[in-house]
Amino acid sequence: MQYVRLGSSGLKVSRICLGMMSYGDPAHRKWHLSEADGEPIVRKAVESGITFFDTADMYSNGVSEEVTGRLLRKLFARRDEYVLATKVYYPMGSGPNDQGLSRKHIMSSIDASLKRLGLDHVDLYQIHRWDNETPIEETMAALHDVVKSGKARYIGASSMYAWQFSKAQYTASLAGTTRFVSMQNHYNLVYREEEREMIPLCIDQGVGLIPWSPLARGLLAGTWERGGGRNTVRAGSDAYAETLYTDADFDVVDAVRRVAEARGLPAAQVALAWLLGKREVSAPIVGATKLRHLEDALAAVNVALSAEESAQLEAPYKPRALAGLA
Repeated sequence: MQYVRLGSSGLKVSRICLGMMSYGDPAHRKWHLSEADGEPIVRKAVESGITFFDTADMYSNGVSEEVTGRLLRKLFARRDEYVLATKVYYPMGSGPNDQGLSRKHIMSSIDASLKRLGLDHVDLYQIHRWDNETPIEETMAALHDVVKSGKARYIGASSMYAWQFSKAQYTASLAGTTRFVSMQNHYNLVYREEEREMIPLCIDQGVGLIPWSPLARGLLAGTWERGGGRNTVRAGSDAYAETLYTDADFDVVDAVRRVAEARGLPAAQVALAWLLGKREVSAPIVGATKLRHLEDALAAVNVALSAEESAQLEAPYKPRALAGLA
C-alpha cells in the first residue's frame, strides 16, 4: 500500500479509502452486508495496509457508523493507526432541525456519530452537501468549534458547486477559523465535469480529492449492460445510480474494456488506475461487497497507465449535465 498526504494537510492516508456505506443493515438496502458478512472484507483491507475509512451518519440510518466503529476497534490495536471520516447533512429524524448544517444540527450530529462509532473523535468530519438554508458563516464557525473541542481533527466537504466551496474557504479564512482540507466529489471516467472548475480550485487551494463513485456505481466494472441489463443485486436496485448514468456513457465503458483486454486486466483495475494516476487525487473511496472488489482496488494502486492508454480512455467523453450535487 502507498500513503500520501491529504492535500496540503499533514494527515497521511492510504491511496485507497474503503467506503463503509456497504456495511450496515441489509433490510435498508438489498446490497448492504451485515457486520458478520462485511468483516472478512474489512479485515482483508486492514491486512493489506488500508488505513483510511469513510462513512456517514445517514448510511443505513446510523447502522453503518455502529458497524464501522466496532470493526475498526476490533481490527486495529491503536486508534491512531487508522483515519476515520464521517459526514453530516442529510436527515436523521423527522424534526425540522434533524438535518442540514445549522449549528444545532452539527453539534448534535457529531455527538451522535461519536456515540454510534464508540469513539471520542473522528479524523475527518465532512459536510455531505451544501445547505442553502444556513449561512455558511454559521456552518464554518460550528465546524471550527467541533475541531477546537477535539471531536474532529480536520474538516472536509462533499459535492457542491465550485463557487460554494470557494465561498466556504474564504469565509473561514476571513474569520481565522478551520478550512476544509478535502473534497469528496463525484469524479470518474464517465463523469468528469469536476475537471472544469472544482478540481482546478482544489489544486490551487491545496485541497485533497477523495472521489466517490470511482467506478460509477459499478458501471465501469461491468455490472451494467447497454440497453438496461443489470448483472448484480446492487446494479438492479440502485435507484440513485439511474439519476447519474445512462446508456450514453457506454462509449466510455467500451473504451475501458478495450484497454483492460489489451492489458489483460479487469476493467475495474483500469478505471481505478486512471483516477489514481491523477496527481490531485489523494484516495478514491471504493465500496466493496465482495473480496474481489477490494482485490481489484488494491491491485490498481500498482497499475501505471501509459499516456496513450489514458488518452484512449478519455477520448469518448462528452460534456454532460451536472449530477450528484443533491
